[in-house]
Amino acid sequence: MYYETKIEDTVRIPPYKFEENLEDVAIEILNDLYIGQLDKELGLLICVYSIDKIGEGKLIIGDGATYHHVVFSAVFYKPEQQEIVYGQVIEIAEFGAFVRIGPMDGLVHVSQVTDDYINYDPKNGALIASESDKILQEQDLVRARIIALSLKSKSIRNNRIGLTMRQPGLGKIEWIENEKGKNNS
Repeated sequence: MYYETKIEDTVRIPPYKFEENLEDVAIEILNDLYIGQLDKELGLLICVYSIDKIGEGKLIIGDGATYHHVVFSAVFYKPEQQEIVYGQVIEIAEFGAFVRIGPMDGLVHVSQVTDDYINYDPKNGALIASESDKILQEQDLVRARIIALSLKSKSIRNNRIGLTMRQPGLGKIEWIENEKGKNNS
């Protein structure tokens, strides 16, 4: 889920940026500092897009920069337990499929792909269901539900998002459309 949030902070404006628009420089510096940072409560910062308030600059002895108290608006992505997400398969492994869901990746374990027994085809980089002949490969578009969430680190790589596609209305988009076609016949 994407959220808009207002945040207060202090931004350091270096002297070589004094000629530029103060708000534009503050947004640029805040984005450089915070894009990709993960906060347990707010989620992953996607971008700072506006400065709502900017205070008068203060000087610190020995530093030619100015320090401004700012209130800014930012967009965050925070995956939620049980949320249904759309994504693209970015990698297939013997144990499951990695799915890009917005700015983060989740894992669909082989036990959560379908109700069928799944075989891994390393030659074609695919997960193949034995009874229904369903095939999941890289670049496939999927709809999944978040069933496990561990956002304990500030680094995106050290966090885990577990996904399932075993419930009705979930799976590879083609599978879902085929099921709709069968039900409408």
